[in-house]
Amino acid sequence: MLEQTAAQGPAAAPEEGQRAKALLQREVAKIRQAMDEVGRVVLGQQRPIEELFISMMCGGHALLEGVPGLGKTLLVRTVAQVCGLRFSRIQFTPDLMPADITGTLVFIQGDRGDGRFEFRPGPIFAQLVLADEINRATPKTQSALLEAMQEGTVTVAGEVHGLPQPFFVLATQNPIEMEGTYPLPEAQVDRFFFRIRIPYPSADVLDAIVAETTGPVPPPPAAVLTPEDLQRMHELTRHVPVAGHVRQAAVRLVLATQPDQSQAPDIVRKYVRYGVSPRGAQALVLAAKARALLSGRYNVSVDDLAAVVFPALGHRLHLNFQAEVDGIAPEDVLRSVAEMVLGRSRT
Repeated sequence: MLEQTAAQGPAAAPEEGQRAKALLQREVAKIRQAMDEVGRVVLGQQRPIEELFISMMCGGHALLEGVPGLGKTLLVRTVAQVCGLRFSRIQFTPDLMPADITGTLVFIQGDRGDGRFEFRPGPIFAQLVLADEINRATPKTQSALLEAMQEGTVTVAGEVHGLPQPFFVLATQNPIEMEGTYPLPEAQVDRFFFRIRIPYPSADVLDAIVAETTGPVPPPPAAVLTPEDLQRMHELTRHVPVAGHVRQAAVRLVLATQPDQSQAPDIVRKYVRYGVSPRGAQALVLAAKARALLSGRYNVSVDDLAAVVFPALGHRLHLNFQAEVDGIAPEDVLRSVAEMVLGRSRT
């Protein structure tokens, strides 16, 4: 958008530039209004809400992780209402089958004894799909989401069916040490743009939650955005320029997570089995663009990279057995790498 203004020549640039800037400010203001509306319902989770909207601005899927009872499902349902998205919830259980997600062919009997097969879409055919407790299902069923998340399509009996746009999968996951859970396949985890941690509330927030949820039922959240708003914001996010030194910092950070690289620090060589892939570098830069927009800037800084390191890369870093023995988490490794490469890290 702003690039097109520059191409129209110096005479048109100031006026067109002002209009483009005003449009950008209006779009960002609507996103912030939507975040505030979600925060009115889901109390004390400002950072997860911001990270979730950054993911959606980038057109990405998100994995929400936390123990039961922290409001993960409420957060997703509220986001769907505020963004005006067609919503579907899939409760993942050990007996859930792939066809229960994608849909199946049904034989329709004709009046003359003939018949035909007709495709009945599954709950995946929505604009925002809540994959609730995704790691309660078997890896085979979890993998039914792979094509949908990567390609935006579903293939049944050799026929490809397009999914509605925009399309987001927001999955909730219980900690893997809990009983009755299956680890997500690595290919599945890598399809999630962000992994968002849902923390325990503080004492003040918990008091506000109890007061809010045990009194009169509050009014439902207002629909602030439309699906078209999200798609437009996705296009704006991709047009945010990134200076060469910022992009190179992202590249150095990703390479430093790979233990076979010369610039990898000792903590990576000791504890990392597989480092971050190029898809992680793409997510890091794109998320930094979205954060810059939310901060009212049309340029990306190193601080933006540092702010999104954990949700963009934490689930893409595979540690070895020694890390488990020593109690080292991916965030510990990323914190050291970010401080080495960027000179800062977000706690």
